[in-house]
Amino acid sequence: MAVASLGLTACGSSEGGDDSGMNLASAGTLTVCSDVPYPPFEFEKGGEYTGFDMDLMREIAKGMDLKMSVKDVGFDGLQSGAALNAGTCDIGASAMTITKERAKNLSFSDPYYDSLQSLLVPKDSDIKDIKDLSGKTVGVQQGTTGEKYAKDHIPDDAEMKSYPSDAELFPALQSGGVDVVLQDLPVNLGHTEGGKFTIAQEYDTSEQYGFAVKKSGSEKLLKSVNKELKKLRKDGTYDKLYDKYFSENKK
Repeated sequence: MAVASLGLTACGSSEGGDDSGMNLASAGTLTVCSDVPYPPFEFEKGGEYTGFDMDLMREIAKGMDLKMSVKDVGFDGLQSGAALNAGTCDIGASAMTITKERAKNLSFSDPYYDSLQSLLVPKDSDIKDIKDLSGKTVGVQQGTTGEKYAKDHIPDDAEMKSYPSDAELFPALQSGGVDVVLQDLPVNLGHTEGGKFTIAQEYDTSEQYGFAVKKSGSEKLLKSVNKELKKLRKDGTYDKLYDKYFSENKK
């Protein structure tokens, strides 16, 4: 797995940090794996990783008196548990839906975001419903719940194309390589800016995102992460970050 790393610091009250039995990959640092870009959850801006997930993890690391480092990895290796089990990182933060299948290989934090699936189409498209995809080509991101939803619901004569990340998926729609994109609503909403694309349909799949750690050996880390999440909700930090990235998406 090719891994690109960009170090980010979110310093707490101590310089070196203390893993306190959390079995961190690097003492004093919370190493976060994420599949970038996937705006508004994770993307690079001004030489730094930012987005809802990244800002939340930065606050969590700060509350744990740890620095934060981010490693960009493929989503497939992350959601399967391979990246975490290999010791590449301590925790995965990548808009990952909590599922029973993933929970066989990963342990998840308390849910931190409720999501929907959606269908993104060109503004002038005559596609209004998933039933209109007969004979069409549907773009999805591989290894995601959007891919699974497409497999389960698109017409039998529709073609599905899977891409490694949104960085390849959305350009495929722009170039006409696919007719529609089926993926998480917040990400698709970001692609409607400029008016060339629109959301044709939304799907309530009762999905919730969670931060992921390896199944065994990360119990203390997970407990600390959940503790910090609760603090961020209680002191209003969570709401501020949510409004920062999703206020326009509440329409």
